[in-house]
Amino acid sequence: FAYSPNRQGVHPQRHLAGFSGILQADAYSGFNELFRDGSIREAGCHAHARRKLYDIHVRTPSETTTEALRYIGELYGIEADIRGKPPDERLRVRQEKAKPLLERYGTWLREKLKTLSAKSDTAKAINYSLNQWDALMLYCDDGAVEIDNNIAENALRCVSLGRKNFLFAGSDSGGERAAAMYSLIGSCKLNGIDPRAYLTHVLTRIADHPVNRIDELLPWRIVEHLGGLPKTIGSSL
Repeated sequence: FAYSPNRQGVHPQRHLAGFSGILQADAYSGFNELFRDGSIREAGCHAHARRKLYDIHVRTPSETTTEALRYIGELYGIEADIRGKPPDERLRVRQEKAKPLLERYGTWLREKLKTLSAKSDTAKAINYSLNQWDALMLYCDDGAVEIDNNIAENALRCVSLGRKNFLFAGSDSGGERAAAMYSLIGSCKLNGIDPRAYLTHVLTRIADHPVNRIDELLPWRIVEHLGGLPKTIGSSL
């Protein structure tokens, strides 16, 4: 987690300075500068694209939204069949099944868009997908990339809930400290360590722990070096 005082694009540029690889996210315009030199490639999120269409379908279902959701449902069905498989196998299946289906879906979206009013909600939802089509296609060419970034979205829910309950962080430095704590607790959960037990363990030892070995207290190393922590996912923290 990294704290930003606002949604300006300069913040992700600062947070990700020096990073190269694939960044999967929604179509937030603040990321655009990151993709400009090609060192970072954009992977789109089909869950966000689907949500645009699904919200319209719930209000005013139509043949267009029904068919679009059917296409997306088939894509997710393919993913369900290869979940947990090695990247090379996921890539092979995506190339054989998902990519041709996604290409047909893209052609269908472009043709359907010609029949809609540009100001309609459905046209706007379709354009949301088409405007980032290359990014939405990328997962078909990389078996390590997911079809969406729901895992990251779910990890951020604690921040959204906290914002409603805590009301404020006190200052920018308070926000930065909160981000550090969210990072530690999130890392505990990813490593199957009870965050409450981790914090209790570390806080009772950190004052006497050698500074040059502070990395031994990181969540993914603490069991190895200090041992004895309960490994339970789903703590109340």
